Amino acid sequence: MLIGGVCIPLLTTSGVNGKYTFVEKFGTGTPNSTGVYELDVSQTGNPSAAWRTMNVKTDVFCSASVTLPDKVGRQINIGGWSGDSTFGIRLYWPDGSPGVPGVNDWQENVNELKLQRGRWYPSAMVMTNGSVLVVGGETGSNAPAQPNLELLPRPAGAGVVYCDWLQRTDPYNLYPFLAVLPSGGIFVGYYNEARILDPVTFNTIKTLPNMPGAVNNPGAGRTYPLEGTAMILPQYAPFTAPLGILICGGSTIGAAIALDNCVSSQPEAANNAWTLERMPSQRVMPCMTALPDGTYMILNGAFQGAAGFGLATGPNLNAVLYDPSKPVNQRMSIMANTTIARLYHSEAILMQDGRVLVSGSDPQDGKNPQEYRVEVFVPPYLLQGRARPSFTIANKDWGYGASIPITVRLNGGGTTRVSMLGAESSTHGNTMGQRTLFPAVSCSGTTCTITTPPNKNVCPPGWYQLFLLDGPTPSISTWVRIGGDPAGLGNWPPGPTFKKPGV
Repeated sequence: MLIGGVCIPLLTTSGVNGKYTFVEKFGTGTPNSTGVYELDVSQTGNPSAAWRTMNVKTDVFCSASVTLPDKVGRQINIGGWSGDSTFGIRLYWPDGSPGVPGVNDWQENVNELKLQRGRWYPSAMVMTNGSVLVVGGETGSNAPAQPNLELLPRPAGAGVVYCDWLQRTDPYNLYPFLAVLPSGGIFVGYYNEARILDPVTFNTIKTLPNMPGAVNNPGAGRTYPLEGTAMILPQYAPFTAPLGILICGGSTIGAAIALDNCVSSQPEAANNAWTLERMPSQRVMPCMTALPDGTYMILNGAFQGAAGFGLATGPNLNAVLYDPSKPVNQRMSIMANTTIARLYHSEAILMQDGRVLVSGSDPQDGKNPQEYRVEVFVPPYLLQGRARPSFTIANKDWGYGASIPITVRLNGGGTTRVSMLGAESSTHGNTMGQRTLFPAVSCSGTTCTITTPPNKNVCPPGWYQLFLLDGPTPSISTWVRIGGDPAGLGNWPPGPTFKKPGV
């Protein structure tokens, strides 16, 4: 265990200030809870200093978050529980640093800034033009579908775009999985379906084959409430190979039998059929975290049921490592067990030291507790007794196709690599903002030169954790930004309520 918590989060975000945001549903945290807290892991020996109380004005239950590509890496939180909160747009400018308290708080004013449509259980993604795409959800708690998408900032005269495929698959498509593809198209995974959208018109370019489910039930689903988890598979220089998507776990309609498999596909490839791989056990409501060595940690969830209060049984306490560099059906390794049930409303995100921050669980099932404790999972690359590499970098604001020098300290652990991992927000099995890239790097003595990814389709603009790997062992990461702020979000939104960093 890392530290005792002050709330039961339903969403966690890694901040560019080296701290971690915990967003909670009102009423599931401590008495008189404020809705948001920030964790400084450098202060875990002093809980009163580790946790900073923050404030939002409306209920953020089952909202979405991403980190903006503006120059300070503001976090945006979208949607919520009911009434004004479903229209909510909340912004936080991360400040302070590990060991140094921040003073900024969340800013919100529904009279100055709000969504066009109220949304509960939406997804969000930063587009290649730097704007934020908001997709789907429902109009409120267990209310009718919101089968459309919209952009932030709202283009002049633009409304929402109706999506018949969201209407048709309601209510099994909530928190859909989103990804920018190297062609510029947008991958959307929802229920047991997937498609590629045009990034300008949002018309469907390609409908992909349905995802296979259970052997005896091909209609099993992968998104809330039949909740699985998804990741973008690693991209490697020269970035000419098709992008891969990995989706693990889920459940069936009706009997709610959890799935025991992962499926993967390359949506833009000529053969984009889904490849199915068995997991060591069944799992619904899992979380998955990308690691700096190109592997993935699968953890949390239950052996049976569906997502929601009291709808799942049998906590799955085991962690599984997925290594896409290995042959199909040989990619999963069983890791350690936890003793803490992590069920509905649990999360997992990557820390800057390469560990995984594990939090949450709000099952309300009369058997498993609402969980305040925060854990860390230590991946195998930190258990081999090897010294970490380290690096220093002067230029942390990158263009595409640029050469970036870093000064390194290596320990002869093996092949030298660098990886970039996108700023992420974890909720309901959906890790918004996740992306893993391995740019080209060449070294001479204590200087290595990174060739940054070539364009915004391969690497959407935004903030990434940069790791140096000496063989299997990662450094502590440094936050870098690539692609600037093409939508001018630093000057958005208008109105006196919101503090703006400029561009």
